[in-house]
Amino acid sequence: MKLHFLGANRQVTGSCYCLESNGKRLLVDCGLYQERPFKDRNWSPLPIDPKSINAVAITHVHIDHIGLLPRRVNGGLFAPVYMTRPSADMAQIMLRDSARIQEEDAKYKRRRHKKEGREGPHPVEALYTDEDVSQTLPLIQPVDYGQPILIADEFSVTYHDAGHILGSSMLEVRTSDGKCIVFSGDIGQHDKPIVRDPTMLEHADFVVMESTYGDRNHPPHGDHEHMLAESITETIARGGNVVIPTFAVERAQELIYYLGRLASANRIPSVPIFLDSPMAANITEVFVKHRNCFDEEAIGMFHDGKKVLDIPNLNLSRTREQSRAINIDDRPSIIMATSGMCTAGRIKYHLRYNLPREESTILFVGYQANGSLGRIIKNGTNPVRIHGRQIEVKAEIKSLSGFSGHTDQQGLISWASHFTPVPKRIFLSHGDEDAAQALKELIELNLETSVVVPEYQQVVEL
Repeated sequence: MKLHFLGANRQVTGSCYCLESNGKRLLVDCGLYQERPFKDRNWSPLPIDPKSINAVAITHVHIDHIGLLPRRVNGGLFAPVYMTRPSADMAQIMLRDSARIQEEDAKYKRRRHKKEGREGPHPVEALYTDEDVSQTLPLIQPVDYGQPILIADEFSVTYHDAGHILGSSMLEVRTSDGKCIVFSGDIGQHDKPIVRDPTMLEHADFVVMESTYGDRNHPPHGDHEHMLAESITETIARGGNVVIPTFAVERAQELIYYLGRLASANRIPSVPIFLDSPMAANITEVFVKHRNCFDEEAIGMFHDGKKVLDIPNLNLSRTREQSRAINIDDRPSIIMATSGMCTAGRIKYHLRYNLPREESTILFVGYQANGSLGRIIKNGTNPVRIHGRQIEVKAEIKSLSGFSGHTDQQGLISWASHFTPVPKRIFLSHGDEDAAQALKELIELNLETSVVVPEYQQVVEL
């Protein structure tokens, strides 16, 4: 059995693995690269023949896990794509939005390059189009948690809740010769609102696990809610906007949940709250549809008639006109907009308007990958380049790590420690090199097993 590491190796985005056994191939995830130094890889062909792939198993629908599917389908991939039912409902929204962004970015770059008289490293065309998405969606096959699916008479794949976002999964893959390999996907935190806690699996011969926060821990639960209220109150008092780069899936819904709690307890001022993302608004509707996948507390709130994802002063901005009107409104506001790493989408316009305003706050509540605009802003770069312009940074820049959808170093060690016996080898991916190496040292110290931090396109025999 061979395992090909085709993405998210010593970096966070671009998740992609290929498990090969007895001539059959299972692709796990097919993610878009979002770090600037690695975006060129989005244009490269899949290192293995896409026509040789028997099936694709998706852990969850964040773009760094599914964002290259239409590109690969355009390149010859034609195989069933398995994902949970909530993921299947969200995939259409996510991929169509991604295609729209690709096409809009291509148009913008063509105009800019023509104006500046220069050429980029790639043809100024969309990575993929809405038509490519239309060719991809019929391949999606919804699956249920805990129900094994047989693939090509070689792989048995069981989906388990990863507690990262609605519908997120860790995959338990068994081959015809009895070997078991677990792909962790993105592992969520315990005791988070709305989603269930991550599954603690107990048996695997080999494990591929994420390492996003492999070198640090989150603050205690409750601190981030207090800090959110404090940041909002201070910013509104000085007449500024609180701009929150937001992931459309899970983070937007979690923020709505917390803002509702804070508002009902009078812990934040009564100001307009904007969710400037048609995709996030549509995803929220999917959440309500699949509330059977919520944790017990959220399900109980629904049964009691409470509106978990609807709060006073919340304005859903679906159209461009509604989005533009936000920055014309002179009232201090809370603005949530996608994308979460500031790599694309409406958030860039709000950053252009608010970064030069010293009364405003840019509040990061999610991971910012190396090379992303979000990380560049967090690192204190001034000015920053947005839409081809140099934007001066005067706003207050803050980060709240407690909102992360990823578990921290302690949680990763705890998850890995549940396997009995200890896996023969653990492979660390989906993390910057420093985070992966720090986690490797801790796991080897605590579990006494072989831990590998693979390189891009490395192939290992299992």
